[in-house]
Amino acid sequence: LQQLHKTLPPFQPIIPVSLLPYLAFILLTLTFGLAFYFSTLPKGTVKESTVAILASVLGGFGTVAMFCTVGVYV
Repeated sequence: LQQLHKTLPPFQPIIPVSLLPYLAFILLTLTFGLAFYFSTLPKGTVKESTVAILASVLGGFGTVAMFCTVGVYV
């Protein structure tokens, strides 16, 4: 097991770390845009739920990307 540990390559993230600030900016900008759009929709529609879920998911990923950008690896 130790030999296997020594021969394995180091971890490489799928998304390069240099792209994280741009990714965070785009995702959080989309989140704020969808939040504004959400506030203009009539209450009780299916479209309202879809926009809310999408904004929530984008906000979550955007927040994690921002944390990783500033060095707080979660």
